[in-house]
Amino acid sequence: MIRNRLRLTSRHAVLALIAAPLALGLAACGKKDDAAAPTSGEPIAKVAAPAGKAWADTVTKTPEGGYRIGNPEAPIKLVEYGALSCSHCAEFAKESFEPLRDDYVASGRVSYEMRYYMLNALDVPASLLATCGSTEAVIPLSEQFWAWQPTMFQNLQSADKAKLAALDALPKERQIGAFADVAGMTEFFASRGIARDQANACLADTTKAKALADQTQKATDEFNITGTPTFIINGNNVGSMGWKELEAKLQQAGAR
Repeated sequence: MIRNRLRLTSRHAVLALIAAPLALGLAACGKKDDAAAPTSGEPIAKVAAPAGKAWADTVTKTPEGGYRIGNPEAPIKLVEYGALSCSHCAEFAKESFEPLRDDYVASGRVSYEMRYYMLNALDVPASLLATCGSTEAVIPLSEQFWAWQPTMFQNLQSADKAKLAALDALPKERQIGAFADVAGMTEFFASRGIARDQANACLADTTKAKALADQTQKATDEFNITGTPTFIINGNNVGSMGWKELEAKLQQAGAR
């Protein structure tokens, strides 16, 4: 769930950010009923990576705006719609990333694609900064951000309310960057190689912010995404769940 205190203390900033490059409502961060996963009936054999390569190190940006690791032709294609502000996404990342990468993606049977979902205005600067560097860095940075996420909430909850309200008076093109500073995001990414000048340029990219909003709307329309994390297996929305439940669905689909 989105934290009520955060919604109150950052209300002005949230409204300003949404009004600037985006037109998004608030979705839910949490669990919902899941659907049946596609089943193959038979286990799928492992797929060897090309000589000198490893599937877990194969990273590409997809036409849909996501970031995929693994075999591009994997018979089981897993997509996560996730939000960097979502606490349930953070819990899932902590539980899942190593076994998903090392046991499933590395086998060549499963590819994993991360697509950002703009759950609320916190996700705008977070996603712009996470995608500010190289393609290969996006998923590791996202995993690290989720681990750091409680600090972001603490920063916002302890921020001076007048300072947050003052963000409304800034020019629209500066509001996203100012919000990132108050939340501590800029400092977090600077410590991981995204220099401030580079970060400022990415945060000012309203075209990219609009693309993230469009990606969110498309996900809502195409897959009926209403919360995060939501998982798609081979084009089928299988719902929102923890790693144990998702692993069972991957196995049902043949990754066993």
